[in-house]
Amino acid sequence: MSEVIIFLLYLTSAGAIGVSCLPRYSAAAGTLFLVAWALAATGASIHSIYLYGSILIGDGFNFSFGNTVSMIGVELSLVGLIAAIRPALRGISAGLLLLGAIAVVTTGFESSATDLTVLSWQVRSHILISLMSYGLLNVGAIVAVYAMMQEKRLHAGNLSAVSSLFAPLETTEKLLFGITAIGFAGLAVSILSGLTFIDNLFAQHLAHKTAFSLLALFVFGTLLVGRFYAGWRGRRAIELYLSGFVLLCIAYFGVRVILEQVLGRSWS
Repeated sequence: MSEVIIFLLYLTSAGAIGVSCLPRYSAAAGTLFLVAWALAATGASIHSIYLYGSILIGDGFNFSFGNTVSMIGVELSLVGLIAAIRPALRGISAGLLLLGAIAVVTTGFESSATDLTVLSWQVRSHILISLMSYGLLNVGAIVAVYAMMQEKRLHAGNLSAVSSLFAPLETTEKLLFGITAIGFAGLAVSILSGLTFIDNLFAQHLAHKTAFSLLALFVFGTLLVGRFYAGWRGRRAIELYLSGFVLLCIAYFGVRVILEQVLGRSWS
């Protein structure tokens, strides 16, 4: 029941924020935004409390696949709330809340006693940094898709009321590279902390995850260097970002699915 309530709160909030961006509803935009923001904040609060009870069991953590996705959903929703404060970013904010609504449905999915593990504070820190970095780069992926859609519309000269859902392309690209820089730093710290604090990396079948994470780190780093020294922007930058994000998705989820569902090996 909690998942349904949170899902509806996020969904309603995303719709209201999206509508508030449209010119025909400009007179009621302020009221729509305040109501939407309150609904999203309520949803994020309930989501956090609900997920807290699902993850923390006794002295251990239940880091099932569903709980991990749902935790990222909380972060995406919180970032969406912050982004919505700026009117130009409210279209992107609506997209983040929609993703948060989808993520909450996975809470508790595939949970079992085998997921319950007692972890040291070092490993907990590594997991927290990893999830925060991945969540932020999720935000970047949505921003990249928005930027790609906006670029196509501009080149096609297809401007309409729907264009008000998008921030100016230059603003969107600046936001994307800001997210890339912070996400790159977080991912680097995550990889370093994993190599430092996790023992028997190869015995735990985590070498594949580390390899894909390093590849993603290289791609994001290349993008930042290209932006700084060569002024990369537009389609090249967007496609490079999304390539790094796909590698990161494989590292975080693809390898786990293959190990547990195909090879029958434990993730941890």
